Amino acid sequence: MFFVPACSFKNEIDSNYYCQKLKLTCLKGNKIVYFKTSKGDFEVKLLGKDYPVTVSNFLENIDNNIYKNKKFYKIINYPQIKFIQGGVNPENEFYIQQNQTLNKTSASIPLEIKFKEEIKPRYNYQIKNPNETKNLINTFESGSIAMVKSGKKKSSSTEFFFVTSKIPELDGRYSIFGKITKGLDVLKKINKEDYIKAVQISN
Repeated sequence: MFFVPACSFKNEIDSNYYCQKLKLTCLKGNKIVYFKTSKGDFEVKLLGKDYPVTVSNFLENIDNNIYKNKKFYKIINYPQIKFIQGGVNPENEFYIQQNQTLNKTSASIPLEIKFKEEIKPRYNYQIKNPNETKNLINTFESGSIAMVKSGKKKSSSTEFFFVTSKIPELDGRYSIFGKITKGLDVLKKINKEDYIKAVQISN
């Protein structure tokens, strides 16, 4: 008799389970979006094939225009790397009101990471052993976009950040769900006074 391993079966149903729970249309393919900012425009490839829940949630946010005219409210500069954070800031007093208006079922979504040898992503799993990072399908490099953490094994459903160079120390701890494919120079010029005019989904 043939038995399906429990972990394999669990991974098989997870993305559909979470999309249904979060009331998302589950995209399972890659998508291009365009960030129009006060510093210029750049193009981002969203990796829906490997991160279906995170990308589907992000696309819903774009459809609901929650990023329109929103500031990049946190910029962290280090000698070799820059973090550029944006989205709907939960520290903002209007966050709860906005969240209700958006009909978000939760302020957080499951942490979603993908290993090279596995067909489906893992959910609510954070890498503890640094040796595991070599098996990740996606790691932090120049132009990567990831969701901000909202707990040890959860991602924010509205906040995201970009990085401007490799940062292996964070690999396996965040859902890295896309990368800038055109306009990286624009990202590197963004400062705290800059804002997102709009994010548009390619047809």
